[in-house]
Amino acid sequence: QVQVAELGGGMVQSGDSLRLSCLGSGRTFNSYSVGWFRRRPGKEREIVAAIEWNGSKTYYTDSVKGRFTISRDSAKNMVSLQMDNLNPEDTAVYNCAAYPGSLSDSVYFVVDAYEYWGRGTQVIVSS
Repeated sequence: QVQVAELGGGMVQSGDSLRLSCLGSGRTFNSYSVGWFRRRPGKEREIVAAIEWNGSKTYYTDSVKGRFTISRDSAKNMVSLQMDNLNPEDTAVYNCAAYPGSLSDSVYFVVDAYEYWGRGTQVIVSS
């Protein structure tokens, strides 16, 4: 059994930075790839970024490339999402989720492919 929980979130102003963390538990967490998703007001849940179980590859949606950085620290069972130059369009509930094994270009963005989900954390960016 794997569990994940999001840390961080809050209210910031446009141009600010924020760091989200996904804390995993369970003996096999480090064999899971992790994705960060978000649900913006009135929109469907979407992938933001993902990282392979061994950290060898990362994936980003176009709108956050160059602004967000995903990383993982296996010793701490943690996956972080550094978000820089935030704008109001980044306002959303952010969830992390765990996927068993390796991702691929055709899977990393598929919501239903991820097995374990956190409860989410709210990020509000004011202009």
